Amino acid sequence: MIDKMNNTMYIFVGIYLGIGVAVGAGIILFLLAGSFAHKKFKHRRSLMLKKNFEKTRGQLLQQLVSQRANIAERMIITLDELEKATNKFDKARELGGGGHGTVYKGILSDLHVVAIKKPKAAIQKEIDEFINKVAILSQINHRNVVKLYGCCLETEVLMLVYEFISNGTLCDDLHVDGPSSLGHGMIG
Repeated sequence: MIDKMNNTMYIFVGIYLGIGVAVGAGIILFLLAGSFAHKKFKHRRSLMLKKNFEKTRGQLLQQLVSQRANIAERMIITLDELEKATNKFDKARELGGGGHGTVYKGILSDLHVVAIKKPKAAIQKEIDEFINKVAILSQINHRNVVKLYGCCLETEVLMLVYEFISNGTLCDDLHVDGPSSLGHGMIG
């Protein structure tokens, strides 16, 4: 009878041990498969971002910008950086929009507050104009022009990143106290 109890105990121990090993192996396989899928997803996304960068003539823009080494490092901003800055382009961060796209407020990792212009669609002609616009705007430094902070070339629609100006709109500035609010002597 004791031998029968020992045999039964060994059978239960064997069953529990087998189940434990099977569950453990299943968990390990699940984690390995998840890790593999995650790496494959990241690799695929990286390839897509690189493809969009090349498609939007990012290399040409890099060359134009690199001619001015002092701005080359900060001009090209990654999509990840812009998604973090705008909380994945959250509607609450939206400043305004129009026929050509939407403008979002964001805070970059270097703590610069920026306005990000995200167009609705892009065509090849606009891509060429975009590159010229960035090359020109990156060189302009005037108190009456909003400063271009950078751009993102990793999406099909190219995004411009401007310095954020919190003083209202141009219309507000022009019409605060009537026509002479800017301090220019108006005859009239």
